[in-house]
Amino acid sequence: MLDKKVVELLNQQVNKEFYSAYLYLDFSNYYYDHGLDGFGNWYKIQAQEERDHAMLFIQYLQNNGEKIVLEAIDKPAVELTSAKAVLAEGLKHEQYVTSLIHNIYDAAYTVKDFRTMQFLDWFVKEQGEEETNADGLIKKFELFGDDPKSLYMLDSELGARVYSAPSLVL
Repeated sequence: MLDKKVVELLNQQVNKEFYSAYLYLDFSNYYYDHGLDGFGNWYKIQAQEERDHAMLFIQYLQNNGEKIVLEAIDKPAVELTSAKAVLAEGLKHEQYVTSLIHNIYDAAYTVKDFRTMQFLDWFVKEQGEEETNADGLIKKFELFGDDPKSLYMLDSELGARVYSAPSLVL
């Protein structure tokens, strides 16, 4: 049986992951609306990843006999003002999600819940990758965004991204 506080935080994370999917769908729609279909594709795939992260948390709770508590998912409240600003919001959001994962890890560590800590190890690594990817997109956009040909090539590169489900054994 998992600690009550850890279960509460894991359930909250389910909601946060679904919110992340909504947020990234909003980003995707912004880019599609502005003719940057590759960027739109990249964030649509990000949304799929976040949804799958939520499902991993649900599966972990179920595997441990815990009740799943689904809450309402907030509408994204970020004002999308430019292609570059969207990327900056993406990095900011990934940093926020990292802090949430660290909070759950800390709660599990406090009660010596090594099983949950092991489960969260994958997410800690994943968040490092997510922040690196978000920062890399910003850097590429800063390098190429003002040049139409380069932006076209970057958009084409992002359009080639395909979805691959996370491989985490629970």
